[in-house]
Amino acid sequence: MTMPTKEQVATLVAGAQSGRQENVNELMQLLYGELRRLAASYLRHERTGHTLQPTALVNEAYLRLLEQDGTDWKNKSHFMAIAAQAMRRVLVDHARRGHAAKRGGPLPRLSLEEVIVYSQEQGGDLIALDDLMERLSRMDAQQGRVVELRVFGGLTVEEAAEALGISPATVKRDWSMAKAWLAREMDRSGSG
Repeated sequence: MTMPTKEQVATLVAGAQSGRQENVNELMQLLYGELRRLAASYLRHERTGHTLQPTALVNEAYLRLLEQDGTDWKNKSHFMAIAAQAMRRVLVDHARRGHAAKRGGPLPRLSLEEVIVYSQEQGGDLIALDDLMERLSRMDAQQGRVVELRVFGGLTVEEAAEALGISPATVKRDWSMAKAWLAREMDRSGSG
């Protein structure tokens, strides 16, 4: 399948912003291959025996995108970032259900590199990462979005800047500050 053009994606994004459900469906179909590759990348870092498959993860993320009230997607990078966020939520919810089913035990500890590279091997790691991300986002929403786009969305500095409507220098600064905050918080909690 050929890669979609910027114009195709821009037209569909604009239609989706106008509330046209058919444009959301078409956008998902057009970018399905990229979304599936992203889902497969996420799942490669999950624990052995994970029950979700890339197709199921993309489908669950799609359902979550449909549940959102209105879309404010600016471009392809922004759409992919929102889809990546939806996949993250699916994985976190899945991990929380699995952890709750086990009834106890502390969450595994993470090093900063494990957080930044997103190399979880157990569902508990994803829960711990999500908790840190929630705290960071409450403290500084933009830094939280930068980390989310870079780590979970797999976006480059330039793509994250485009998705957020800020300069690449601001993304680099926020990325650096967020990593330092994550390292400090992990040291405080004894996770690093």
